[in-house]
Amino acid sequence: MTMRDRITALAKELDFDHVKFAKIDETPRHAQFEAWLERGEHADMHWMEKNLDVRADPRTRLSGARSVMVLGVPYSSTEDVPAKPGHGRVARYAWGRDYHNFTGKRLKKLRRRLHEMGIESWGGTDTAPILERVWAEAAGLGFIGKNAMSIIPAVGSWYTLAVLFIDVDIDPDPVLADHCGSCTRCVDACPTQAITTEHNVDARRCISYWTIESDDLPPEDIREAMGDRVFGCDICQEVCPHNSGIAPQPHADFAGKNQYLQLSQILESTDEQLLAQFTGSPLRRPKAAGLKRNALLALANHPTPDAAALASRALDHPDQAVRRAAAWAKSQIEQGNSKSKEH
Repeated sequence: MTMRDRITALAKELDFDHVKFAKIDETPRHAQFEAWLERGEHADMHWMEKNLDVRADPRTRLSGARSVMVLGVPYSSTEDVPAKPGHGRVARYAWGRDYHNFTGKRLKKLRRRLHEMGIESWGGTDTAPILERVWAEAAGLGFIGKNAMSIIPAVGSWYTLAVLFIDVDIDPDPVLADHCGSCTRCVDACPTQAITTEHNVDARRCISYWTIESDDLPPEDIREAMGDRVFGCDICQEVCPHNSGIAPQPHADFAGKNQYLQLSQILESTDEQLLAQFTGSPLRRPKAAGLKRNALLALANHPTPDAAALASRALDHPDQAVRRAAAWAKSQIEQGNSKSKEH
């Protein structure tokens, strides 16, 4: 068995479904990433401006690195997620446990086993200063679509990525061609026009950014475009032809228990209760205030009979963004009720 076969078998034993390799070099597309930062399209995600030397060349962190190991774990299925009255939709990757936690544990086991084989490594999943999708492209695991997602032909884009840099030579996998062609479905479907050019998303217009990363209240046009989404957005993946008819088998960690969130329950819970409810889930990322802000915007877009009362009770929340969201939601709901009476 070759070294490549041994490492691949080990990774799959630890539940990494997709395993590909690339030769180490300076990070591909890093100039595009820096240009994206310079345009301010990362919004206020300032951590992306840090450790640029490592992002540009991972050998800064592991000087002996000679190969790149890219790992993929599927997280979804073709199950439809229609609107559900009084509830908010959640992006599919967040239906179950937080992948940062369980993928991180698997990576630690993998690195320990590699060390026992005499192989040193460094890497991570999402939180490390690594451009995972461009390394996935370089390793032939997936090509980067117009929506900036990593897409595996005949598999789709419903998977998370992890990357390890290792100090042994492994024959690289062939790079995939761009399979988007002239298709612009993701560009056309994005309700906020966040997909600005091929392979580029402006976070300042992205629903995922506003519902997960930002502590502020989004611009009014984005509030309305959010619809009933309270955590993330899958629209650009849902319309992608590469995801049509694809049914990846997600691991139990991704099992869907949080497909929807009941808006009234979010707003009537204390902040402490919400954080406790979502222990071990990605849904803690926007904190309780972010979830309540998002729930209020969803209520404004899809009011329930008790929506105005729920918004009114949130007007005295200690977080300013929640108070502003409550005021806007109450106004929108009352305007809607007024128009309904006129007809």
